[in-house]
Amino acid sequence: MGKVIIITGASSGFGKSAAELLSHRGHTVYGISRREIEITGVNSLALDVRDKEAIQQNLKAIAEKEGRVDVLINNAGMGIGGALELASTEEIDVQMGTNFMGCVNMCQAVLPYMRQQGCGRIINVSSIGGVMGLPYQGFYSASKFAIEGFSEALSAEVKRFGIQVCLVEPGDFATGFTASRRNSEVTLKDPDYGPVFRHSLHLIEKEENGGLKPEKMAQRLAKIAECHNPKMRYVVANLEQWASVVLKRFIPGNWFVNILRGYYKS
Repeated sequence: MGKVIIITGASSGFGKSAAELLSHRGHTVYGISRREIEITGVNSLALDVRDKEAIQQNLKAIAEKEGRVDVLINNAGMGIGGALELASTEEIDVQMGTNFMGCVNMCQAVLPYMRQQGCGRIINVSSIGGVMGLPYQGFYSASKFAIEGFSEALSAEVKRFGIQVCLVEPGDFATGFTASRRNSEVTLKDPDYGPVFRHSLHLIEKEENGGLKPEKMAQRLAKIAECHNPKMRYVVANLEQWASVVLKRFIPGNWFVNILRGYYKS
């Protein structure tokens, strides 16, 4: 039987590919993004995940129409590059508000319906930047670290209601995320941070543009949504990045930071 699936960030990248695939596989899919989208077989909702009241109203309408909500995929996200020291309050608020609080708002809106029906699955898209602090993407990493901790705690709290919580940690993918990243002009112009930031940004963009295709992530998300007993965590990355996640678990913290510094020339 097809599931009722809600996915955020459905206008491009992972979200769009996953929405298309899940709809094709016979599920009822609601795609949420900040602007109207047209995807065959997908119900489009123009919403900002930072708008808690609007999210709650629309989740209520979906639950009343469909009679249930089986899966929530929290995929909405954005990136702001720059030095942590120079980040503005507005940049921090947008980064954390979209990536972390957007995830929180969606979870809080869907949980009452999942508790009532006695089952449900929440899939939160984190990042390998959520298990290691990436230079000049510090608040992006912070937002993903927050999702990691939030998801672990949430899993412990809601398991008794029949609700499963999963984390997906993608590495570099060739999506529109790279082109839409906001980069700090203050950092670029700073005599101390600017040269290193530009070098790091060039490396980051090169790896992202040469990364995996979003269809691979969509296939993994579909598998997690459909399987009977999913794992808590999934790393979806190339071999080198997967190995870096494993390595971080076993070596001293200062060693790993030095590896990052050398890699990004920071």
